[in-house]
Amino acid sequence: MSRSSIDVGRTAVLVIDMQNDFVAEGAPLEFPEGRRVLPAIRKTLDAARARDMAVVYTAHVHRPGGADMGIHHDLYPPVAAGKALVDGERGARICPELAPRPGEPVIKKHRYNSFYATDLEIVLRGLGVETVVLTGMTECCVLGTARGALERGFRSLVISDACASCDYPDLGFGAMSADEMHRAALRVMALTSSELLGVDEFLSRLP
Repeated sequence: MSRSSIDVGRTAVLVIDMQNDFVAEGAPLEFPEGRRVLPAIRKTLDAARARDMAVVYTAHVHRPGGADMGIHHDLYPPVAAGKALVDGERGARICPELAPRPGEPVIKKHRYNSFYATDLEIVLRGLGVETVVLTGMTECCVLGTARGALERGFRSLVISDACASCDYPDLGFGAMSADEMHRAALRVMALTSSELLGVDEFLSRLP
């Protein structure tokens, strides 16, 4: 992916699914690596807000009763049991360290791709956005959203140190550590959808 200049008037930072049920200690879907990248996401947010850049959040939620779960019912037992990502409950809220400010949209979604069956594209078009800056869980919702952005004509920048993964067990092809999974997902996005940069490089390219 070729390097692109960052036009703050046409760029939005997306904070993808940094919710209590993922990053709080002892949460039902906890991945501790998510807490490690909170400072980098906050640094990204502070820089964006200081320049009046658009900030948009997503939150993966499901209705009580699970009518919108689909295959997530089979993949994630805490979700199936109604113990995680329940719309309206504390666990589904954005973690307090990254709390949205008034006027910053929170897009509710039910799948990895933040564009799928949501109004994210409508919001971004309304804000005049052409480039999205992605932060969050690398191989699931960041990768899915990067692919969704590509398919809708948005350029995407992935802040590599403001994303994290988790350890994967051996499901037939060998186990992968969180770092290995993170790097694998970054490689896929670098080739197929997105420009990768660290938070410090992102800051250096802002006006």
